[in-house]
Amino acid sequence: MFRPLPFALFLCFLLAAPLRAGAEARPSRADLQRVLELHARSSVRVRGPQHAGPGIIVGADGQVLTAVAHVGPQSAQVEHAGNALTARVVLSSTVLQVAVVAGPQGAWPAAPVRLVPEGLAGRWVVGVLPGRKGQRDRPRATVAKSGPAPFFDVDLTLAPGSPLYDGDGRLVAVVVEKRGRGARALPLSAVKAELASADSP
Repeated sequence: MFRPLPFALFLCFLLAAPLRAGAEARPSRADLQRVLELHARSSVRVRGPQHAGPGIIVGADGQVLTAVAHVGPQSAQVEHAGNALTARVVLSSTVLQVAVVAGPQGAWPAAPVRLVPEGLAGRWVVGVLPGRKGQRDRPRATVAKSGPAPFFDVDLTLAPGSPLYDGDGRLVAVVVEKRGRGARALPLSAVKAELASADSP
């Protein structure tokens, strides 16, 4: 049985300095390599009663961000470093299509996080495309496109629950839906707002 973690504890992992406004350079090869290394360290697989898919560790105490389809009503399995651990659902939003689960407390390799309050449309983001038939995973940069608020769209074929990063390797969003050859994603600022409202009396 897990001791409930206050939302404030998770929110502290989302309190990072906002990105500077203005034009940003396309991520370099070195930037993409850094994203790939951080992704390999902090990505997990989340398995619910009906579906499974990717997730990303966002809190050093075991908080994992994923798509809502990958969790059950109260729990999910988090597969990381060869272990399958039971995690408690902290947030499950069908409106935003995201979930946060809390694994057993311990030392988890959380991804660095960056909030972008003004939105991500028009900014470079990086996703990691899974390798096929024994090939390695590939990081790819694309410019985020406007979508229905608070979502945005990317020309990357990624599964729901997949993380998106900025050029510095900081987590900025999570994919919530496949859309043809692209995907729809939710910025972390929207996740933070949802957690804050859920924690309000």
